[in-house]
Amino acid sequence: MATTTKIGFEEFRRLQEAADETVRYELDEGELILTPAATPRHHLVALRLWRALAAFTKAHHLGVSIAEVDFRLAKNVVRKPDVAYIAKQNRKFLDLDHTPIEGAPSLAVEVISPSNLAQDTAKKIRQYLAAGTQAVWLVYPALQLVEIHDGAGIRQVTAPEPLIEKRLFPNVKFSLSLTELFDDDPEQ
Repeated sequence: MATTTKIGFEEFRRLQEAADETVRYELDEGELILTPAATPRHHLVALRLWRALAAFTKAHHLGVSIAEVDFRLAKNVVRKPDVAYIAKQNRKFLDLDHTPIEGAPSLAVEVISPSNLAQDTAKKIRQYLAAGTQAVWLVYPALQLVEIHDGAGIRQVTAPEPLIEKRLFPNVKFSLSLTELFDDDPEQ
C-alpha cells in the first residue's frame, strides 16, 4: 500500500515558489499532487474555451477570465483550474501579483484527460462547490462533451449542440459552439 505525506499550506507555497514554470502542483487536503504535462489537444481546447469566455466576459463587463491560476479553496486545498472566471463582484479576491488567489472562482473549468481518475475529479468538483464556486464545467475532448455541475444539478451537452450558459451570467447568455471547441484543426 502506498503512503502519502501530508504538507501544510506554507510548505506548499515554498514548493511553488521554488518550482519552475513547467511543474504544476495542487494541494488536495494536505496531499501534494504533481500533475502531468497536458497534451497539445488539452491545451488547445483550454485555450479556445478561455478565449471565448474572456471575450464574452470582457464585452459584457462581467469580470475576468483567466487560465492556469491557483485558487486556495480551503486551509489545505489549492486547485489550478484550466480556465476560471471571477465575477466582477468577486474581484476583491484577485491580486494580480500574488498566488494563490484566496477564495473560489465563480466558474472553474477542468479539461479532462484520459489519465484523470473519476474519483479525483469528483473530489475536485466537491471542493470547488463547497468553497463557493457557482459552476464547474468538465470538458471531455475525447467524448466531445461538457458536463456542467452547479446548484441546479448536473447536465451534459454534447457536440454538435452548443454550450449555453444562462444561470452564471446576469442578464446575458453565453453560447459556445462545441463543434468548434473540439475541432481537430489546430488553426481553428
